[in-house]
Amino acid sequence: QVQLVESGGGLVQPGGSLRLSCQVSGLVLDYYAVGWFRQAPGKEREGVSCISNSDGRTYHTDSVKGRFTVSRDNGKNTVYLQMNSLEPEDTAVYHCAAGLSWTCGFEDHDYNYWGQGTQVTVSS
Repeated sequence: QVQLVESGGGLVQPGGSLRLSCQVSGLVLDYYAVGWFRQAPGKEREGVSCISNSDGRTYHTDSVKGRFTVSRDNGKNTVYLQMNSLEPEDTAVYHCAAGLSWTCGFEDHDYNYWGQGTQVTVSS
């Protein structure tokens, strides 16, 4: 059974940092691209960052470029999302997703498995 479990969310002040983790079990992460998505109340889910499985290339949506970094440790079956300079607009539930693909994208259909999400709240 494949499971993706996010952790590391919480309440942080504007300008602060958080590191989210996505622990994957039930599959060999080496073969999967991994994406991070977020959904704020009343808004559609959006792709934030992703990392390919082939060369570890990363992609970020414009609103988080320069602030978010995604990395992976295949030996630990874990993917990380380092979020710096957080803004109130980053408040959302963050989900990770794994897709059997060489490259990654920001469409739901790029991914086969999803985690339940972790809440990130940026507020003073």
